[in-house]
Amino acid sequence: MKILLTNDDGIEAEGLQYLVDFAKTIGEVTVFAPKVQQSATSHSIQIHNAYAIERSDRFGGIEAYSVDSTPADCVRVAILGMKRKFDLVISGINNGPNLGGDIHYSGTVAACYEAAICGVKGLAVSAAFHSFGNAVKNIGRVFEEIQRRRMFEDADILNVNFPEAGEEILVTKMGPAIYSDAFDISGGMVTPRLICLYEGTRDLSLDTDATMTGHITVTPLRYDLTDSSAFAKLKG
Repeated sequence: MKILLTNDDGIEAEGLQYLVDFAKTIGEVTVFAPKVQQSATSHSIQIHNAYAIERSDRFGGIEAYSVDSTPADCVRVAILGMKRKFDLVISGINNGPNLGGDIHYSGTVAACYEAAICGVKGLAVSAAFHSFGNAVKNIGRVFEEIQRRRMFEDADILNVNFPEAGEEILVTKMGPAIYSDAFDISGGMVTPRLICLYEGTRDLSLDTDATMTGHITVTPLRYDLTDSSAFAKLKG
């Protein structure tokens, strides 16, 4: 299996090293990761200016490149630019969860959306803030479960979130956004402040509640944004 790894925390991020350590046990690994932190860049790409790509020896014998752009561009450069062929794109391990409506802002998940657009399955992996232990311990077991249940036969993208502790694996759907922003506006400057909205309903069918209550969640996603029920009604 040929695997492309990326992330949105940057090529020097701790979580990416853990992901490399895991991925090389299941396939042939190549890394294209952002040069600097790219969290919350979502699916943005650079089309107006040139940007740098540089070979990196950070991961020993693993072929790796630092890309001075977004996670989506890392995937685009590898697949469209350098014409590489991959069986799977894995993005992460993100420092912090990517749950519910907040995934729309996630560079981690957006890399997998870009993979899907390019015809490659994508696996986004995120962990509780500053706590990679549970993810490192269980990522192999989660991947085995994904393979055993052939989840990629039915999904373009799988979004996996690891709580700080807890090992039960649940298949979930997107819950509501956990975070929002408050804005301090003064002197012509806007300063955003992240605020947590999560109150918790303990609905274990939702990725938000299941992860927050100590479950590993696997949420199938798709890049086709068509509202199928609305399309059918309007078409009729």
